[in-house]
Amino acid sequence: MKKPGTIFLLLAAAVVFSFPVTGINSLTGGSVVFAQEAWKGEFEAICSKTQDAMTFSPEELKDLITRCDNLKPAIEKLDETQRKVYLKRLQLCRELFVFVLGSKENR
Repeated sequence: MKKPGTIFLLLAAAVVFSFPVTGINSLTGGSVVFAQEAWKGEFEAICSKTQDAMTFSPEELKDLITRCDNLKPAIEKLDETQRKVYLKRLQLCRELFVFVLGSKENR
């Protein structure tokens, strides 16, 4: 069984990383590619759900995990700085969903 401190840290990290990163477009000289907007909308839609992860059914959590997996290739095409930031945030969101799913399945 996980310690309560571990659960708290995971949930705290999820909350921190659920907020959008600002100023990313300034790193690319202000140019925004349409394809970037498509992945970014999906990214925000997925990671904004981390705060409510405990309320989702196992099927909803599995769907969110699949959406994370499907989004990863689009993020891997970004420049190095964006790729590192968004891949780490996506990984943390996915890990939280996997953790919650595991805790629900072990009940």
